[in-house]
Amino acid sequence: QVQLVESGGGSVRAGESLRLSCAVSGRTSNIITMGWFRQAQGEEREFVAAIKWRSVETYYSDSARGRFTISRDNNKNTVFMQMDSLKPEDTAVYYCGAQVVAHSPFGSWGQGTQVTVSS
Repeated sequence: QVQLVESGGGSVRAGESLRLSCAVSGRTSNIITMGWFRQAQGEEREFVAAIKWRSVETYYSDSARGRFTISRDNNKNTVFMQMDSLKPEDTAVYYCGAQVVAHSPFGSWGQGTQVTVSS
């Protein structure tokens, strides 16, 4: 199984930046895609960004595109998400996920890291 641990969350003001990290361990050879998701209080979990483990292909939600950048370092077994120009509506718990079966939902998740953006 793949184990994921998020870090880098915190409390910032609108317009500031944060860089989230996701440490990956376990059966990394099975990973197809790594992604970031978020869940605000009272809302469903939503997709934010994703990157292929063995290519440079990336994907972004409309709200993330242009402000957030997902990247990875396979040698360090780490996935990053640089978040710039943060807004109060970005406040949520951010989760790292791993897709381990082609054309299937993300099947492994971290515990989440809280991001709070104040105006």
